[in-house]
Amino acid sequence: MYEDSPVPPDPAAETATPAHTATTVERGSFCLARCACGWSGPARRSRDLARTDAAGHAAAVPG
Repeated sequence: MYEDSPVPPDPAAETATPAHTATTVERGSFCLARCACGWSGPARRSRDLARTDAAGHAAAVPG
């Protein structure tokens, strides 16, 4: 007879910033670091330097 109304979505969950999860992406002979927040580092020929860029970004971001 009565229907339960659906729970409205939490507006705070929609506006939350994405987690800072950095990965490395290869493009041809170059490698670059990318983060879920939209940040990307410079293209590097060294995977190790791209990983260092990602670690530096994660350390620079508060929280």
